[in-house]
Amino acid sequence: MSNLKTMYSTILGDHFPMEMTISFDDQVLVYRKKTWKIQQDDGLVDERGVRYGENPDQEAALYELVNGNLLLGECSFIQPGNGLVSAIQVEDMLQVGKHPGKINLTDIDNGLNILKYLMDKPAAVILKHNNPCGAAYGESLAIAFDRANRCDRIAAFGGAVVMSRDCDHDTAELLASNYLEVVCAKSKNLRIIKIAAIDRLSDFEKFRFVDFKSLIDGGIIVQQSAVNSIRTPADLKPAKATWQGKEYLCERQPTQREIDDMLFGWAVEHGVTSNSVLYVKDGCTVGIGTGEQDRVGVAEIAVHKAYIKYADMLCYDTHGIPYADLELAISRGERDKSEKAAIDKQVQDEKAGIPGSVMISDAFFPFRDGADVGIKQGVSAILQAGGSMRDFETIEACNEANPQVAMMFTGQRSFKH
Repeated sequence: MSNLKTMYSTILGDHFPMEMTISFDDQVLVYRKKTWKIQQDDGLVDERGVRYGENPDQEAALYELVNGNLLLGECSFIQPGNGLVSAIQVEDMLQVGKHPGKINLTDIDNGLNILKYLMDKPAAVILKHNNPCGAAYGESLAIAFDRANRCDRIAAFGGAVVMSRDCDHDTAELLASNYLEVVCAKSKNLRIIKIAAIDRLSDFEKFRFVDFKSLIDGGIIVQQSAVNSIRTPADLKPAKATWQGKEYLCERQPTQREIDDMLFGWAVEHGVTSNSVLYVKDGCTVGIGTGEQDRVGVAEIAVHKAYIKYADMLCYDTHGIPYADLELAISRGERDKSEKAAIDKQVQDEKAGIPGSVMISDAFFPFRDGADVGIKQGVSAILQAGGSMRDFETIEACNEANPQVAMMFTGQRSFKH
């Protein structure tokens, strides 16, 4: 059995061709494999592509679209010359560290997929296993990163950071104080990568690409990439429904702050694996639940994670150590139980910062129980797709809440699988 640690530090290499073509009847897209010439520690120059795939025993390759203009029906897909991750040059790898692997590149890509909707302000997204674990706006880039990091310090360990502005000195100092895999820090294992076209990332809102999913039998499912059409307050729809001849309407309208958080949250939601529920407040994620089979379950998971991460943040702020380390020290008799009790009480009293947040769901609530989870925690507003036969129940839940909860519909799902 190979030593796993050695496997992770080895560039596997690949046998994929240098050029790949995909034809759609008489329309052909041409892709070129991306490789980089990088000087190794021994002074030798090595030209390799992607380090390895999702696991160190899987060969992988990165291809850039270099030719072909695809038009299918009324959809004109993204054209060559718009490369982001697939166009990374060796000079963009400001610090190479370990050679980038498939997960590093897809984490960056999904971060850009979220950030393309958040380019109007300094923003940061931290990703782990292709899901955001923290996302935030900030008055400065440093503040945005710090807020995103504090959403989930635990998951951010070893994560990838993608930012909407050039990294400045204050932000770099914060990055260097955290263990991150991609984009930042002062460690030989870090990759610092510049995305040359990030200044026009907002243009990518409107671009569609061909989204491929390969099946175990060699088949392929092809779809258009998703587009977020909820970009302004005017795109939001009132929460109303009809049931057995009776009209139901959410009575409280959202405040401007809640509307802003709805738009921010829906942009982040665009990059979260479904089923998912997010809690966001003041342009920052509070809890993120991802990839669950049922909607009430993922609402509960997002709450559970918010409580865990909030306790860890409080412990780190107060004692300079993670919450898990405090628990271990108490079990060994090295610290007093009262320290943990004080943190636990504050977490419960403050409900992990969820009160006043906006609950975001990437699809409708089939029953009111999912929304009830957030309402019980004190959310002040909900954004969901709408379209369930039981929308009237969720509207009733918002109207019955004390204080009442505002709710809006998107009329659009945001599934990602």
